[in-house]
Amino acid sequence: MDKLTEQWFIQAAYDLDTAEYMLKGGRCFYAVFMAHLAIEKALKGLWQAKLQTAPPKTHNLLYLVEKTGT
Repeated sequence: MDKLTEQWFIQAAYDLDTAEYMLKGGRCFYAVFMAHLAIEKALKGLWQAKLQTAPPKTHNLLYLVEKTGT
């Protein structure tokens, strides 16, 4: 795994941990927001790994799923 892909996955894991922490604290809105960011970063990591290009600056999860073939 290349360094850029690894960084996307590290950031995704961190955001998912934050989402879990927020959920335990009853901060549901922020938990969902952080979960979205975690999924987005994981998909961008897949983009980087599969396509060997920088992922686009988008928050559209469906677009990232379609383009990465996941």
